Amino acid sequence: MPDLPQHRPVLAGTAHNVTGPGIRLEALPEGHLLHVLGGTEPAALAAELTKAGFAESSIRQAGFRQWFVAGDAPLSSAGLETLTAALAGKAFVMDQSHGRVRIGISGRSARLLLSKGTAVDLDPAVFQENSSAMTMIGHISVQIARTGDDSFELTVLRSFAESLWDELKDMAAGAEG
Repeated sequence: MPDLPQHRPVLAGTAHNVTGPGIRLEALPEGHLLHVLGGTEPAALAAELTKAGFAESSIRQAGFRQWFVAGDAPLSSAGLETLTAALAGKAFVMDQSHGRVRIGISGRSARLLLSKGTAVDLDPAVFQENSSAMTMIGHISVQIARTGDDSFELTVLRSFAESLWDELKDMAAGAEG
């Protein structure tokens, strides 16, 4: 019997957490990531997410009338079907769970670390909690979301996750402060 492909988290070969004075890098669970495109508003999307079993997911703007729905729980096909049916005619839902990876960055030096790689103004007065932006860190396209006072989440294409992880580790070596 031929071997079947096995899911392996992309950052499984690396240390899941890198901590140092003022910095914590964390490979987040490869739960679910949905890309929603269309004429629905975040409040209406949140209501439909709750009905479909995604109440713990976060909604992040990814462009004009585009959102990423991210969460730690594995994607259920029933939940995806429920959400897709509820948004039919208003928005399209695309599963990106196997194509993107999330990395958490937290600590008092998190903004300093990220400022080394992106031009996004991460000052809390400008880039508030629950804000998100598509940007580049070095040559890698990422979505950056502020998840707390000193915490951020980066969403990156799966094929670039290891490169981004290595780049973040290198930047973290000089970010403590």
